[in-house]
Amino acid sequence: MNLKRRQILVLGGLGSLGLVVAGKTLSRPFGSSSDIAQTISELPKPAGKKLMLRFVAVADSGAGDQNQFDSANAMAAYHRKNPYSLVTLAGDNIYNSGEMERIGIAFEQPYAPLLKQNVRFQACLGNHDIRSENGDPQVRYANFNMKGRYYTYREKDVQFFVLDTNSNADWKDQMVWLDAEMGRSAAPWKVVYGHHPIYSSGHYGTDREMIRKFAPLFKKHQVQLYINGHEHHYERSTSINGTTYLVTGIGGASLRPVGRSRTTEYSVSRYGFSAIEVYPDRLQIEGIGTDGLVFDRGVIARQAKVAV
Repeated sequence: MNLKRRQILVLGGLGSLGLVVAGKTLSRPFGSSSDIAQTISELPKPAGKKLMLRFVAVADSGAGDQNQFDSANAMAAYHRKNPYSLVTLAGDNIYNSGEMERIGIAFEQPYAPLLKQNVRFQACLGNHDIRSENGDPQVRYANFNMKGRYYTYREKDVQFFVLDTNSNADWKDQMVWLDAEMGRSAAPWKVVYGHHPIYSSGHYGTDREMIRKFAPLFKKHQVQLYINGHEHHYERSTSINGTTYLVTGIGGASLRPVGRSRTTEYSVSRYGFSAIEVYPDRLQIEGIGTDGLVFDRGVIARQAKVAV
């Protein structure tokens, strides 16, 4: 294959970091080296149809420390170049125990530049959040825009389903609700998020009970993306029965090591956030570090709807 100057061929997806740049392969261990991040940040985005929606996802953010401010500043810098109006906040919004008296340092101050631009945060509850009054004050907090402990909303062609994945959740009613709501949604893109992982190569690992609960529903209703935190790393899975699983617990809490498993497309332990762009034919995920560089990029192609 002849490559013109600066043409780039990605083999096996960006997650493998097997890159061929101008005919030369750049190989590094996963999650290593800023030169790989720089290389990926220079890759052209796929040409194609009109951008429908851009949003940002982050979790485990509410530490109120420099790491959170660095991540929040990177989100604000990204917003200046790539405007978005939505952040999915996937739990552990206030450390250490969901105390609302810390809402200033854990949320309002770090994200002030985004809040001033009317960026909307849509939160769910993490395990640390329910330590204070079972998280009820956060459910009532206006800037978290929660319609309940679990709820759904639609943004253009994307239907979001927000879950309470804590151990004391109302699992019976929530699962009935989720099945019904996903069934009645006509949105071409379905995104689910909750705090706890389903597939993970980190500290907690893959949760077989969560797979039992959710995998059949996700397959039945053709959910394209599940977003979570709880694990303090970044990880993008391969497509598993049509669903990609994105761990983005990199918003401020202390990082933990992450490995790889057979379902891992890319994993790294570094602070930042995830940016998701939605097009009619694809959904594009980017992992972006506090340095503003894109360290991972993956694409979910929209599949034709299959009758079940």
